[in-house]
Amino acid sequence: MELDGGDFESKIYVKQNAGPLAERDLASEKIWGEHIAIGTATDPYQPAEKEFGATRAILEKMAEREGLSLSITTKSNQVVRDIDVIKRISERSSITIHMTVTTLRTRLARMLEPRAPRPDLRLAALRQLREAGINAGVNAMPVLPGLTDREEDLDALARAARDAGAQWIAASVLFLMPSSLKEFLPFIDAKFPKLAKRYREWYQHKGYAPEEYRKEISARFEQLRRKYGLNSRPERYSTSKQWRSPQLALDLNAPT
Repeated sequence: MELDGGDFESKIYVKQNAGPLAERDLASEKIWGEHIAIGTATDPYQPAEKEFGATRAILEKMAEREGLSLSITTKSNQVVRDIDVIKRISERSSITIHMTVTTLRTRLARMLEPRAPRPDLRLAALRQLREAGINAGVNAMPVLPGLTDREEDLDALARAARDAGAQWIAASVLFLMPSSLKEFLPFIDAKFPKLAKRYREWYQHKGYAPEEYRKEISARFEQLRRKYGLNSRPERYSTSKQWRSPQLALDLNAPT
């Protein structure tokens, strides 16, 4: 689906019959042994989820299976609504929750993510997930040059993640696709004009920040992980919950 950046502000598409469709796909041999990542393209807990419940319908079908490998990425505390079904999934499959938090500064977060819950609410949701025994951590993504990359801010974020029970903190620097660049640069011009020149020099002709800067941020987070005892990503938790074929096994010894 090719949407302009601004369309994400006004056009919301909801998958109809999400539960039955998920059940059909989960029965397909094509997904045997594959990792299922929910929330990589768009947040599965948008405000519309409260009305339509598409994400929960999908999770309910996943809870009926065993041996799945799942992850959910979100920046919404709405995920705690589904703790009950996530716990059921975790009893039979591997599941991790990735809570996106880029800054603890509420006013800045409101400017950057105007429709997302406050950072403290997301961390409180993370704490609830961990108290329920669910594997969860923080995604500090993206790190915004000149906005969310101050050393004291990143230190506070890593400390807050640790205090909320996060098992990891992952990070990556802002990457801008052309469609995103068209929306983001005017925002920088209007709200942070002192940074406009740097963003244009870095991103106008390529989507990545300079390699030297990316290495600097990577090293900074590695130091923070050591300081606060956090991993860089979820551990591969050993489990006896092996993938089970959705088809019935044949009893070759049954009488004919």
